[in-house]
Amino acid sequence: MDEKKTKVESVDEYISQFPAEIQEILQKLRKVIKEAAPDAVEKISYQMPTFALSGNLVHYAAFKNHIGFYPAPSGIEAFKEELSGYKGAKGSVQFPLNQELPYELISRIVQFRAAENKEKAAAKKKGKEK
Repeated sequence: MDEKKTKVESVDEYISQFPAEIQEILQKLRKVIKEAAPDAVEKISYQMPTFALSGNLVHYAAFKNHIGFYPAPSGIEAFKEELSGYKGAKGSVQFPLNQELPYELISRIVQFRAAENKEKAAAKKKGKEK
């Protein structure tokens, strides 16, 4: 593992590791996610900034050439068409740094994931009440 990469304790600390232009993108992304899911709690999980709401909501991370966005497989599947122009995997998508991030789309994905997590939590709660 890269020795330079120290364990980060906070999202601010994570963002501060990057060059100014990347920090700007990360701060804007963070703001978009916060606005889309105002009840979500910020934390570091898997050494990445994470928003949690009744479980993990989304993760994001900066890499050399892209921003990785991890809205879980369901978040990718639900927006498969709109994400088809980006590289990705089952639960992730890569937004190239040489393009403007699709903030409006990210916002909708986060809202979708928030509704999904709330629904799951409500269903779980219902199950426990029986």
